[in-house]
Amino acid sequence: MKKRNTGFLALAFILSSSLVLGACGSNNNAGGAANGNTGSSPAPSADNSTGGNTGTEGSGEAVNLSFWTLFDGGDGDNMQKLVDEFNKSHPDIKVKNTKLVWAEYYTKLITAVGNGNGPDIGISHTSRLPDLINQGVVTDLDAVAGEAGVDWATFNQNLLDATVVDGKHYAVPIDTHPFIMYYNKKLLKEAGLLGDDGKPVLEQSADGLLAFLKTLKEKLPAKTTPFALSNSNDDPYRLWWALYSQLGGNDLVSDDLKKAEIDKAKGIQAAEYIQKLFTEGYIKKNDPDFYKNFQSGTAAIMMTGVWATGTWEATKGLEFGAMPIPKLFGQEATWGDSHTIILPLTKSEDPAKRKAALIFADYVAENGQIWAKAGHIPSKPSVLEKPEYKDMPYRSDYAAVAGTVKFNKPSTKNWQIRDNVSFKILNEVWANKMKPAEAMDKMEAGVQKELDK
Repeated sequence: MKKRNTGFLALAFILSSSLVLGACGSNNNAGGAANGNTGSSPAPSADNSTGGNTGTEGSGEAVNLSFWTLFDGGDGDNMQKLVDEFNKSHPDIKVKNTKLVWAEYYTKLITAVGNGNGPDIGISHTSRLPDLINQGVVTDLDAVAGEAGVDWATFNQNLLDATVVDGKHYAVPIDTHPFIMYYNKKLLKEAGLLGDDGKPVLEQSADGLLAFLKTLKEKLPAKTTPFALSNSNDDPYRLWWALYSQLGGNDLVSDDLKKAEIDKAKGIQAAEYIQKLFTEGYIKKNDPDFYKNFQSGTAAIMMTGVWATGTWEATKGLEFGAMPIPKLFGQEATWGDSHTIILPLTKSEDPAKRKAALIFADYVAENGQIWAKAGHIPSKPSVLEKPEYKDMPYRSDYAAVAGTVKFNKPSTKNWQIRDNVSFKILNEVWANKMKPAEAMDKMEAGVQKELDK
């Protein structure tokens, strides 16, 4: 991946409005609401009240850090708690958390950094990291990581590897939020598909899931949906990516990130399987709200991101379980993304601030039991062994998924490929308006078109 050559203050003049990306535009729930983008309010100013203070050890002055986040709801509350606890335990460092609207976050971050007014610390999804690197928005962390006591070996290797570009660490992963399966225990028990251990009686194979869904359809009331899933965009795409990856499918782009490289046979097989779930009536067509369908107790299983765990926990009377999606094909794999902490390029590149910022980032990762309350899987395996994490229900049932998330290659076009190509074309397959073989041909052409822009 070729990074633009930018330098400290020069970035403010090089990055212009032409570099500003639109907000992610996804209905992805992983990190806050993605709707309501006004695009009009100005970006908040970074906290530069230290006025050149380096905050060196022994100076007696605290290092003040501005931190921009994109978290709302429970995620927002949990991150604020982490900030508060950090500030209490680190009197020499003061982190100020500024919450931005999810849909506006990346645009404002890029604009602010380009104007020289970016924050000291930011958040990035792993999937957005390559683009931020390419635009010169984020800095690599290796020079300061050792000084801050960050031990990369303490992180889940799969999550960490996804944040390394051209051999350099660009972010501190704090979680992964993968695509998993939820099930209604009451309905599965009624259909004779709940084991004594409280888990589904489900053979881990493609035929096994079909047989499981067929039994649900036959034994449960007609108003009950065997499998709650969106009919378009994010979640059926996530399922397709998961099955494509289980089949050993290549990424959609080549290793040099210049050419479309879809494994069409595997892509067709994964798409045909999901299309059958729709045509056989296991997934409700034109479901106006598949979340509500499961939440109201009228859907037997559901697949979506782990961020739903907190919602189901708060739903009175919902007896549910959580687990990795079934291994339908050759290997365990699923879709997922990660929240990471980044150090944006700043005017001064103050060494004391950068060190303090990474101390904070490592603290957040080390205290992932707080962050996991919303359902996310912590990025440090050691957190999974903490009593506070183990005492929370459901999380340990899918924690191992962190090692089987299949990330995209570090292309700067990943989100454009997803939104402009994969979503649009695969939606036609789910609606039974396009054959999977034709869809793969169109996807290949569409991916190449995006790469050539």
